[in-house]
Amino acid sequence: MEHQFISNPETAVVATKQGKVRGYVYDNISIFKGIPYAKARRFHAPEPVEPWEGVLDATSYGYVCPLLDLPKPNGELLVPHRYWVMNEDCQNLNVWTPACDGEKRPVLVWLHGGGYEAGSAIEQVAYEGENMCRVGQVVVVSINHRLNVLGYCDLSDFGEEYANSGNAGTDDIIAALKWVQENIAAFGGDPGNVTVFGQSGGGAKVTTLLQTPAADGLYHKGMNMSGVIGPILADAKGSGKELAQAMMDELGLKDVKELETIPYDALANAYKKVRPVLEKEGKYVGGRPHPNAFYLGTPDEVGFRKETAQIPLLVGTVYGEFSSFRAPGYDKHKMTVEEGERMIEEIVGKEAAGQLLPLYKEAYPERNPVELCTLDFLFRLPTQDYIRLRSALNDCTYAYLFNYDLPLDGGREPWHCSDIPYVFYNTELVPITQEAGVTEKLEKEIFDSVMAFAQSGNPENPAVPKWPASSGEEERTMVFGKETKLRRNFDAELVPLAAKYLGPALAKEAEKNKANIQH
Repeated sequence: MEHQFISNPETAVVATKQGKVRGYVYDNISIFKGIPYAKARRFHAPEPVEPWEGVLDATSYGYVCPLLDLPKPNGELLVPHRYWVMNEDCQNLNVWTPACDGEKRPVLVWLHGGGYEAGSAIEQVAYEGENMCRVGQVVVVSINHRLNVLGYCDLSDFGEEYANSGNAGTDDIIAALKWVQENIAAFGGDPGNVTVFGQSGGGAKVTTLLQTPAADGLYHKGMNMSGVIGPILADAKGSGKELAQAMMDELGLKDVKELETIPYDALANAYKKVRPVLEKEGKYVGGRPHPNAFYLGTPDEVGFRKETAQIPLLVGTVYGEFSSFRAPGYDKHKMTVEEGERMIEEIVGKEAAGQLLPLYKEAYPERNPVELCTLDFLFRLPTQDYIRLRSALNDCTYAYLFNYDLPLDGGREPWHCSDIPYVFYNTELVPITQEAGVTEKLEKEIFDSVMAFAQSGNPENPAVPKWPASSGEEERTMVFGKETKLRRNFDAELVPLAAKYLGPALAKEAEKNKANIQH
């Protein structure tokens, strides 16, 4: 295949509200990187970017938010990563578009994973927007924003200027969505058809936007991939006064204003030192959204806001999530059904196994009973509740599960992030996805569903079975795998029981897995 690259003063030049930007064209896709959408002082709300003269070079990715800890590469075969230059001046975004014309194409805005503490718009290789843009004929935007102590540290007790510092990262996302509303038409996108989508922490950010009034009207649909995680990403409640004072004491500072100007590394080190102490006492430690006048709180505690109840959502998880990062201490491929059942009995006892095994066989008849050990309930259980709560309000909540064993170790249950390449049409960039006769079919099923949803708010399309919205009584789940099927309440009884019996039994193993978790 011959590729085409064009970069000259006249090509891929767009006039934004702030000034002109110039990207480049690759295989008929116009690509813009590192466009600033806002600026901000540390702990303060984002402000508009000053207009610039001339043409801004938008051919290089912008800074990403500084991280609390430098990542140690691991699990790159499962989730390929890339790392970038870090700086607090990180309010920038990237755009991929089929053409900078007057067409009104659906716009998809990607919110990256990593909780509210880590990650970036380009961290995973599979985040690349080019293929989604080209194959789907949509405009793709990915954004960087403030994270960790920079983005989620409540200082509101120290004055009105810090009123929403506990949600500064979310305010950055809202500023980016405002930029999209103002400018995306010049990039060939429809500001009236914006889908926010994200995985893990990115999916959680979709929920955060639903619960934040200032975001209303800036997006029209949402896709939440493995982003309902219960206590792991619970809101950071309470006052941040003690946290701020502890950091100041650690740093020998007298005034909160000094926290604005000390080097980030010093701030991060102080935060990491005092956080465990406060955390142990059950006090505010930041790092996650802060319920206040700006953000109402998670829907499992306060319900979904009525103002956003009718926004279509596509919500789901993958079969293994965190439990599939480590190879298990057994070979399921050499184990009989009877041997698998005996192993489950040894783990949870005969009585619990007697309840679990029939339900598992009904939900996953193609799997060996021993695979109960890697069945996710950490995400799936709160996701079941989330879908039930949401679908009781509307008829536009759609559920899915990614249930395809990827070709590792003879076939391993899918792990956290393993569905991302299919959503972006990027399986060609991630070697672990490749299986003859399966990859192309599964990628089309998932991608076409996401594109249909971005277009209309309904994921139904010819590549998959009929896909009705869920209701408060019935979760209608599209189970993506070698044989994609629609299932109804298929794991409604299994998952709560798995959490009850397998949760305590596998807690120690989960602790071991923490070092292997990727986002």
